[in-house]
Amino acid sequence: MERRIFHVDAFTRTPGQGNAAGVVLDADGMSETAMLRIAAQLGYSETAFVLAPADGGHDVHVRFFTPAVEVPVCGHATVAAHYVRAAVLGIEGSFLQKTGAGLQRITATRHEGDWRIAIRQGAPTFGEPVAESLRGRIAAALGIRAADLAAGLPVQVVSTGHSKVLVPLADGALLDRLRPDPGALAALSGEVGSKGWFPFAVGGGRTDGRMFAPAIGIAEDPVTGNANGPLGAYLVRHGLMPHDGKRLAFEGHQGRALGRDGIVHVAVDIADGAPAVVTIAGDAVIRLDRAAARADAH
Repeated sequence: MERRIFHVDAFTRTPGQGNAAGVVLDADGMSETAMLRIAAQLGYSETAFVLAPADGGHDVHVRFFTPAVEVPVCGHATVAAHYVRAAVLGIEGSFLQKTGAGLQRITATRHEGDWRIAIRQGAPTFGEPVAESLRGRIAAALGIRAADLAAGLPVQVVSTGHSKVLVPLADGALLDRLRPDPGALAALSGEVGSKGWFPFAVGGGRTDGRMFAPAIGIAEDPVTGNANGPLGAYLVRHGLMPHDGKRLAFEGHQGRALGRDGIVHVAVDIADGAPAVVTIAGDAVIRLDRAAARADAH
């Protein structure tokens, strides 16, 4: 049996931009060994394997593999997988996706003549602000000065399912000057309890950020839904963007430093002045599809 493999760029409509992922449709019957083999052959940070639902509690089952291991869930590969389902199979609407991290509400809708995929993330949680004594070390590990961190704002671990260390910068121009020390960031990850670092800046009704996770072997991730979602919750909590008291919506820009610009559309529903529900959405584009060889299907 041949299975189609799609090469997809997520969080963009421009081939070669955004964050690349593999997508394998009709992956039922494939062994973990076969999935891992295809993921390694493709070489993307994650490849999504789409399977039929295991029971009536969800609508689709998706598994995610790096070239080395299975991971519970992946934002950009989720966008890629459901974009392929919409664009190729015509599957649209709202449905539940089962992953290794549980169930997620996914919505595929028409947008400007194409498809946009939305993911409802988990409830926002906030760690205590990182100790003042660590701010200088964090700045140095990113290749900047402690004074380059935004005064009066905490460096803080925030999660909507996958925690990130949010690092507010005083000036957006600093993003292009970051020269992270992977070893120093990896060591600090153990101290603060999160492996992903997301320095960001706010301006002009949008955000710009970069994401580093050397503790799990990611020097820099081009465009990260699981960082921009928590950022939305942070913006509401600390009053960094105006909103109507019910909802904050903005564009999270990322990827410029790698030549892979992408946009994460973030919406935060607000209750009693606090972030309650975070949804991220993204576009995608299929660069290539081909049939998987029969030998890779078992």
